[in-house]
Amino acid sequence: MRISFTARHGKASGKLKEYAEKKVKKLKKHYDGIIDCEIIFDYVKTKQIADIKIGVYGTVLSAVVKNEDIYKSIDDAVAKLERQLEKYKKRWKKKVSTDKSIKI
Repeated sequence: MRISFTARHGKASGKLKEYAEKKVKKLKKHYDGIIDCEIIFDYVKTKQIADIKIGVYGTVLSAVVKNEDIYKSIDDAVAKLERQLEKYKKRWKKKVSTDKSIKI
């Protein structure tokens, strides 16, 4: 999985990048077909925003969380993506089981 970082209106520390990368890599246990991940940090007044987008086969899943603590924003965004991945997996399995022309 390719991971890229972007920081808007500020600079992301190495410790923050390591934390975010560690959390995002845990998404692999829910679905191993993640192609790439883009993590965007944004700082607006007192709110710190974590915007995480992951590319999977055929779609892009996204979670944006605003919070006063950037680490809490990352945790909440990853939790949202976990739920989205579970839904994506269920839809994909259903599609594959009904469509006999798709070979895995």
